[in-house]
Amino acid sequence: MAFYGDLFRKKGSKSVGIPPYDEKDVANEWEKQLLEAWWIGGARMDENVRGPEDQTKLRTPRIIQRALNALAQSRFFANIAVNAFVADLKQVHAYLHDDDIRREAQSRISKEITDETHMLVAHSLGTVVAYEALCANPEWPVRTFVSLGSPLGISNLIFELLRPTPKNRVGVWPGPISHWSNIADGGDIVALVKELRTKFGERVQDYLVHNDAHAHDVRPYLTAKETGHAIARGLSG
Repeated sequence: MAFYGDLFRKKGSKSVGIPPYDEKDVANEWEKQLLEAWWIGGARMDENVRGPEDQTKLRTPRIIQRALNALAQSRFFANIAVNAFVADLKQVHAYLHDDDIRREAQSRISKEITDETHMLVAHSLGTVVAYEALCANPEWPVRTFVSLGSPLGISNLIFELLRPTPKNRVGVWPGPISHWSNIADGGDIVALVKELRTKFGERVQDYLVHNDAHAHDVRPYLTAKETGHAIARGLSG
């Protein structure tokens, strides 16, 4: 397993656990836009989520708090604290906008690849890191890519920022991959675009699953039969 969580901690920090983030820490304009997209998407996916009454942009902590409170009613938010959600938001921003973090995160994956590595299984932000690493290393022996709860298809905020840049609104195929299975829960707001074939072409095989009250949790994704079948196909060649 490639680990790069330490890249998102402040240098020299000895603290453990997630920082006590709250609505005031969502100050970056890009982070506000992604939160707004997730709020609107969450209201569309989950009847328990009350959406914004108008198109008001998230300019103040009060409006941001409304968004977080609304999303807290979704099954996506089950057992997820606000500070953890804000931390995830800030990690996605850091990866896409900090070249040093981007380069080192991909390097962590590279160090795990051997001549016997024929499959990559990635979750959430990890699918973005894995996708870009695959694109950058077409010589790898990896032939199967399994993406779980992926935000790769979110337009304007993530999709267009991918490297390499999509061409004619179509994402570049990830390097050496022959088979790409994308698995998304219907209530997972991180995986806002459920069918990645609309972004990366018809070769992507999309599967919709139901993770009960843990829409974005990696554990039900890994134990879903669709994930098992995708991994079995990859192992069998």
